[in-house]
Amino acid sequence: MSDNWVVQNLQNALDTWNSKLSEIWTLITQTPETFKGGAIWNTILNIHGAVQAIGLALLVLFFVVGVMKTCGSFAEVKKPEHALKLFIRFAIAKIVVTYGLDLLLSLFKIVQGVIGTIMNASGFGSATQTVMPQEIITAVESCGFFESIPLWAVTLIGGLLVTVLSFIMIMTVYGRFFKLYLYTAISPIPLSTFAGEPTQQVGKSFIKSYCAVCLEGAIIVLACIIFSLFASSPPVVDTSAAAVTQVWKYIGELVFNMLVLVGTVKMSDRVVREMMGL
Repeated sequence: MSDNWVVQNLQNALDTWNSKLSEIWTLITQTPETFKGGAIWNTILNIHGAVQAIGLALLVLFFVVGVMKTCGSFAEVKKPEHALKLFIRFAIAKIVVTYGLDLLLSLFKIVQGVIGTIMNASGFGSATQTVMPQEIITAVESCGFFESIPLWAVTLIGGLLVTVLSFIMIMTVYGRFFKLYLYTAISPIPLSTFAGEPTQQVGKSFIKSYCAVCLEGAIIVLACIIFSLFASSPPVVDTSAAAVTQVWKYIGELVFNMLVLVGTVKMSDRVVREMMGL
């Protein structure tokens, strides 16, 4: 690395960005069971088991309420075809609550398969590293003390922006895992609403919302791939311009691309929900 302070400051910011982008690339392929060594998942399983008992109790309640609202009289319940329909609904709801965890994990694995297909089709084995052009490094190193003063201000602002954006992006990816854990822990309660016809819409909305959280990973991967394509084609540097102008243009374009990526990652949940009509 160059011993010039301006170059080092900007390169340190880029190293932080590259590190977080590589971490995202790794995290997005992990499952909730393996995230952070699985300690969080074990706790979620304990909570899910405790909530499941509540879900089974609510299942009976929703079933009774559904029967009361959909049946005009007790005589209607005694009809074989209607009784069979109610029995099948209750049995399916019981299975969904009992094996809800397996259902959610199956949906997650399907989406992970989609994410793996996208990553393989893109041809990127890992996130592309963002590297400062050698022309800019040479121009900065050739500057005198007084010429370097405006460069210090530009790189301080640019380096700060790059560092902040990198942490915002990684926090969004961590937030996806938080939502997956929350949905898994509380799932028996919304799934129990399938027992009653008037309340089944709650269960359907829950499943769609969980799928939306899973699909956020696909949007994040696509955004990272597009950014990697931009990063693999660095901007053309005008070597005839002043060093501060070169650095300013480079940082401006770099930060703009990063803002687009971070904005897309931040809005991944909204994008998926709009696609699913939520």
